[in-house]
Amino acid sequence: MYNNSRKLRYLPIFYEDLKNTVDYISQKLENPSAAIELINKVETAILNRLPIADSFEPYPSSIDRENTYYRIYVGNYVIYYVLLNEENNSIMEIRRFLYKGRNRTTLI
Repeated sequence: MYNNSRKLRYLPIFYEDLKNTVDYISQKLENPSAAIELINKVETAILNRLPIADSFEPYPSSIDRENTYYRIYVGNYVIYYVLLNEENNSIMEIRRFLYKGRNRTTLI
């Protein structure tokens, strides 16, 4: 369902995940332009998903969760988000940014 009034919220751990990744790419791999490009792709992917966030397949979790998780793939990374309804507001809450090869079970 198209929702142009959905709010966007980021958890601090998402920013921490993203910062750690960007620092690794720009400093350890010595490729700051790739780090900036990744930030731009992440922002674009999230904003493009916002109005249609509930139109995608939920993340199949083996853990019983209060909220259903969804994924956005950006290159070798995955953005995890949930959809919330608070005080008549629909919210897309961005929770994690992880390398796709990591063990997600313990991280989300």
